[in-house]
Amino acid sequence: MRPFAYERASDVATAARLGRDTGQGQIDAPTQFLAGGTTLIDLMKLDVLRPATVVDIFALQPGYSQIEAGPNGLRIGALAKMSAVADHPMVLHDYPILAQSLQQAASAQLRNMASIGGNVLQRTRCPYFRDPTYAACNKRAPGSGCSALQGFNRNHAVLGVDDSCISQYPGDLGVALIALGAELELSGPMGERRIAFADLHRPAGGRPHVETTLKPGELITAVTVPPGPWTRRSLYVKVRDRTSYEFAIASAAVALDMDGDVVRAARIGLGGMAYRPWRSAEAEAALASKLLTEQSAQEAARIALQGAVTHGHNDYRPELGRRTLVRALMAAKTMEA
Repeated sequence: MRPFAYERASDVATAARLGRDTGQGQIDAPTQFLAGGTTLIDLMKLDVLRPATVVDIFALQPGYSQIEAGPNGLRIGALAKMSAVADHPMVLHDYPILAQSLQQAASAQLRNMASIGGNVLQRTRCPYFRDPTYAACNKRAPGSGCSALQGFNRNHAVLGVDDSCISQYPGDLGVALIALGAELELSGPMGERRIAFADLHRPAGGRPHVETTLKPGELITAVTVPPGPWTRRSLYVKVRDRTSYEFAIASAAVALDMDGDVVRAARIGLGGMAYRPWRSAEAEAALASKLLTEQSAQEAARIALQGAVTHGHNDYRPELGRRTLVRALMAAKTMEA
């Protein structure tokens, strides 16, 4: 690990000032925020991230780790631990999709350390990104190319990709949050603002090294989830190569508002195969006011994956994604609201 300066922030204003060089979500930003450290420290050890300064924001607890649920929805402090949110009684009862996405993520030890804000900002597990001996990686070295295009790309994305990067967003919680229409509370040098969670992650767009829309020095302070008639009838289905401590090769976050067997409204997030957390509004629209049957679920799944682009080893993924979404929809249909 390379030498770096260490700063400890006692309040958000100090953190924003110290983090002014965080660089709009760029992977090569000279300053990085440290919370649980479950991603940052790994990448520093791998020599993928080389920050000149690390700003520890752990001291901002407990004010930014509270979990509140009520008639106005759910509010989760960005420093809340994954395990705390997954085990929270109101989350389990009213937002099972969130609890399930967290329970199936990482290991128990990591869930006890990792923060919610850090979790949604985690970097890809693409081996070409995480191994600096591969020179061609536009996310790590802009303009160098993408080794995965012609390399081994079994676990790479098929949705939201272009020739600049086909890396996969690895998170589970983000897929559930985008399905539920979550929002983020942000604080930075220019003050506070709110954005839709869907607006946090940028598309590759030829500039995959700029990963988010966060401004320099800006912190996620809370995640909010609006109330809705679909939150209780919600679930997260994750398909992976093994059942313990593994990232998804396909996942589906589904929330349904039903009138008998008829879908009033559906919320669909796809993970494991997309460049960033992925919501399929087209598949949702295809289900609205329809009987939820195996046939209508398959049609929605076809629509959700119709824009998939594959590169050889990952040719199997669209079909796996379709089957995973159908499985999730049919399972959600049988849940009690």
